[in-house]
Amino acid sequence: MKVLTVFGTRPEAIKLAPVLQRLAEAPSLIESVVCVTGQHRQMLDQILRLFDIRPQHDLDIMLDGQDLFDISVRTLAGMKRVLAAERPDVVLVQGDTTSAFLAGLASFYQRIPVGHVEAGLRTGNRYDPFPEEMNRTLLTQVVTHHFAPTARARQNVLDAGADPSGVHLTGNTVVDAIRAVVRMPAPPLPAALVRLDPDRRRLIVVTSHRRESFGVPMRNVFLAVRDVLARHPDVVVVFPVHMNPNVRAAVDDTLGTHERLVLLEPLAYDSFAHLMRRAYLLLTDSGGVQEEASALGKPVVVVRDTTERGESVDAGVSILAGRERGAVVAAIGRLLDDAAAYQAMTRAECPYGDGHAAARIVDLLVSEYAEGGERRRVASGR
Repeated sequence: MKVLTVFGTRPEAIKLAPVLQRLAEAPSLIESVVCVTGQHRQMLDQILRLFDIRPQHDLDIMLDGQDLFDISVRTLAGMKRVLAAERPDVVLVQGDTTSAFLAGLASFYQRIPVGHVEAGLRTGNRYDPFPEEMNRTLLTQVVTHHFAPTARARQNVLDAGADPSGVHLTGNTVVDAIRAVVRMPAPPLPAALVRLDPDRRRLIVVTSHRRESFGVPMRNVFLAVRDVLARHPDVVVVFPVHMNPNVRAAVDDTLGTHERLVLLEPLAYDSFAHLMRRAYLLLTDSGGVQEEASALGKPVVVVRDTTERGESVDAGVSILAGRERGAVVAAIGRLLDDAAAYQAMTRAECPYGDGHAAARIVDLLVSEYAEGGERRRVASGR
């Protein structure tokens, strides 16, 4: 069987890397083809090197000042060419990016079955996160194989009307990825952090990048970080700053300089994974970080108004704090001041699986296509 895997951003690459590694373990049975769309050029290439992923196709859709219209047009046109050249049995996409949805849509246009890794996440608000909530909602309608990371996600897919025979509970591949990476040798810590003697301080790792956080909400969160530094002299904050100019403008306007604040360029994934492992807690608007931190037993303060990863909140491994300055300070303060509350979060069980999601996904594909692939090609008219 031929499997075409399509992705374009760093988070997609991280979560698909374990699947690609599993696909490569059976070359006599599976022909694995990789297509990258390329909208996270520098950050994506680092993940490709880390996991030794070698794409056969690169759509290279990145343009200066691109918007969702540019991404959409260039992804659809590029996918048309790749699908015509490869004629895969199944196309794999991951998550909720615009390129994932459009790769799925292009495959649907060619009547090629689509497998969706991390299917079924929902907030219920079509504009939060934007455009991800609508991307994954629409993608569900063109997918044949839904690989849901949790029971809640599986139920969301079923509630959307999917054929139950194609909906599978697999766990989240990010658990596979993060556990593999933290077993690798730890890269050196950034020199600016070493100078602050992080082993003798409580380390808070911050990330922020979401569109709906831009402007006042993001500035509120960053002001809250300054408040925490002022109130807790034993705390060090490390913030790998996203390359988006909206994030950098907010950092410049609010954070400035502080002797216990370390602002970094975006880190390689192995460096960031080991930094998370050292952290006392994390402050983030990232969905992936919520999952990764729970797999590492690290409490997370989520600076969003909604989350599609409610399992983390229900399991007690994260706090949904919103983006008001006082609420963020209070949530962080609770974990810094209340040892019992902190310990309860570190001991909670990861709700995203056992680290064997990739094996389940590939086994399901093999059972579907290794023997039935020819039948499916005939049925779809290809």
